Amino acid sequence: MIKQVFKRPDALKDNIFHYCPGCGHSVIHRLVAEVIDELGIRGKTVGVPPAGCAVLAYNYLDVDMGEAPHGRAVAVATGIKRCRPDLVVFTYQGDGDIAAIGTAETVHAANRGERLTVIFVNNGCYGMTGGQMAPTTLLGQTTTTTPGGRIQLRDGFPVDLSQMLAVAGGSVYIERTAVTSPKNIIKTKKALKKAFKVQMDDLGFSLVEILSACPTNWKLSSVDSCKRIEDEVIKQYPLMVIKDTTGTHSGADEGA
Repeated sequence: MIKQVFKRPDALKDNIFHYCPGCGHSVIHRLVAEVIDELGIRGKTVGVPPAGCAVLAYNYLDVDMGEAPHGRAVAVATGIKRCRPDLVVFTYQGDGDIAAIGTAETVHAANRGERLTVIFVNNGCYGMTGGQMAPTTLLGQTTTTTPGGRIQLRDGFPVDLSQMLAVAGGSVYIERTAVTSPKNIIKTKKALKKAFKVQMDDLGFSLVEILSACPTNWKLSSVDSCKRIEDEVIKQYPLMVIKDTTGTHSGADEGA
């Protein structure tokens, strides 16, 4: 008898990914699809990707999608959710989007406790447009707009958006994870599932920040990019449950 132990999630389309080798988006897409399947919400889920590397998410995730201008995904998602509160609505955003032009929409949505799930992919640069400095770029990090490295006096400090949102009264669950190893990938999936459940239980605003590699713009190999996250990025952005007022445990900080 043949036992199936692995298959493509139903919520993931059978398309070839366009992402660069080593990019974390492809792994995260699969995790999102697996969570949607396991929660049985594929028929009532709507995703909102804005401009950026994630803009073509509709090519891969087999759910309804609503495109948004750069930075406005949470605003568009708010409109969808308020019109159709029966739907499960999530945004899928990069750090150059959500932590820069989209900051206002996101902060106020969290403060209002909008019943949304935000997936925040943090690779520390503007990936799609050439690797410019983003709000999350580390001090000293070289980008196309900081060829000598990010300097605090000129460029400011890295923005920890997840910590900022934790202060908002309407945010219920915020966790930072990574996709640098099998162990961290398992933790990320658990965090994503809990974030969706928070919305499904009508508790408030939820967000999962995922540290992800950008080998092309970092000018590193895939292996070295993951090592950089483990050695450098996590020191600035520690992997942790930043806020959880649900009284339940995601299991995301358990061992693999």
